Amino acid sequence: MESFAASFLMIFFAEMGDKTQLLALAFCARYKMAQVLAGVFLATLLLNAAAVGMGKFLCAVVPFKAVSLAASLSFIIFGALSLKKEAPGTEVKPRGTGLGPVAAVALAFFLAEFGDKTQLAAISLSVEYKSFTGVFSGAVLGMFAGDVAGIAAGGLLKKYIPQHLIRFLSALIFILLGLWGLKALLTARIPG
Repeated sequence: MESFAASFLMIFFAEMGDKTQLLALAFCARYKMAQVLAGVFLATLLLNAAAVGMGKFLCAVVPFKAVSLAASLSFIIFGALSLKKEAPGTEVKPRGTGLGPVAAVALAFFLAEFGDKTQLAAISLSVEYKSFTGVFSGAVLGMFAGDVAGIAAGGLLKKYIPQHLIRFLSALIFILLGLWGLKALLTARIPG
């Protein structure tokens, strides 16, 4: 129980103000809230399974720079595609991926969080507590609860702000996150 509580609290607070909360808000401008929730939950499960079960192995095999580059470029591309006008009530899938909304959200969240402070915290917690179940469930629920706050904010914004403004702001968020990631790569602040 101690491993669950420690993991939940550490990951939840680490997620506050994280880029994935902005990502959740941006995706809510694009997709239905249920689709965003499903994608975030799927990514959260995968991320924390990787962190707790195979974190050290993945860090040794997959260079963070390659993952960060892929994430940054995908955010810029998705942001640019988000600026495209579309008919009311339609949704645009990311070009060339064939992914539906849930898979697109899950992939973006996975790339954004891979090697992030919350995943590294989950790795540290799994080493400290040596409890896969406690750390995994606490980390999953902590991360998901933090991202739900971003999704809820996005849902509220949709009610009070015109859709075209939300679409523009969400595209801007994606592009800025991508540029931020590229800047981090170019200034060599990302290991690997």
